[in-house]
Amino acid sequence: MYQSDVEGAKALVQRYDMLKKEISKVIVGQEDVIHNTILSVFCRGHVLLVGVPGLAKTLLVSTIGRALGLSFSRVQFTPDLMPSDIIGTEILDDMRQFKFVKGPIFSNVILADEINRTPPKTQAALLEAMQERHVTVSGKTYKLEEPFFVLATQNPIEQEGTYPLPEAQLDRFMFNLMLDYPSYEEEIMVVKNTTSDKINDVNNVMTAEEIMYFQNLVRRVPVPDNVYEYAVSLVSSTRPNTERAHEWSNRYLSWGAGPRASQYLIIGAKGNALLRGKFSPDIEDVQEVALPILRHRLVRNYTAEAEGISIEKIIKELSSK
Repeated sequence: MYQSDVEGAKALVQRYDMLKKEISKVIVGQEDVIHNTILSVFCRGHVLLVGVPGLAKTLLVSTIGRALGLSFSRVQFTPDLMPSDIIGTEILDDMRQFKFVKGPIFSNVILADEINRTPPKTQAALLEAMQERHVTVSGKTYKLEEPFFVLATQNPIEQEGTYPLPEAQLDRFMFNLMLDYPSYEEEIMVVKNTTSDKINDVNNVMTAEEIMYFQNLVRRVPVPDNVYEYAVSLVSSTRPNTERAHEWSNRYLSWGAGPRASQYLIIGAKGNALLRGKFSPDIEDVQEVALPILRHRLVRNYTAEAEGISIEKIIKELSSK
């Protein structure tokens, strides 16, 4: 597609700027969330967006899907949703033969809206698809179309009518992104944009082939040994009562991150470096992606909760060494 990886890297920066420009037609602010969501696309990762209702989580996902020009499915998770409502089911056709009818999972971009409002049995229906990029029904395996992303939204777990996501499913998400309230000025812009008859058309700026090319390009980015060592050391330091554990981990954590966190730190740093116009990541790139990657992989203990020590504060302390 491009004559060299250097040319491809420069093209990626251009596409990234175009994507941000299209998304900004609809979404006001949330620059870090938009950056990390786009980054996850080029890293073949999935994203969990967490925030109270009304912060445009669903609108952000649908806007990104339109800008990428990919097939898009939205699944509204409810307490009575069944796994077959996501994956699909077999029916008996006119020839008395079983025929598999594909569910909404067979799209490029899956918006799992309010994913924590459905029981764990249905949440688990996404596990195989997110990790293996295929689903199995009645012993038959059906491959999902590439590129494939799950962009899930979640209300804070303290709210009524929600179910905790299983740890195995949380680990499948590359990023856990927190959306906060807009600033005063941003909220004025939101109200102006959404209470008039102005319609903002989001243009398609990429093709599926380009996305897959950039995904492979990210994989080819060279990484210095000291960056590998920093990423693995950071993850190792989160595991309490182990040889490389940080003192804060021993004091405030009951569980640390697994090897998948190290993998995501490196692939995230590679992609982040390219989006910043660099050809190789450094330790600062790892630190920039550490919070959304580690946030949902660490479990605080009672001491941390009693002393009001947040996960964000713990990660900041661990990554600053």
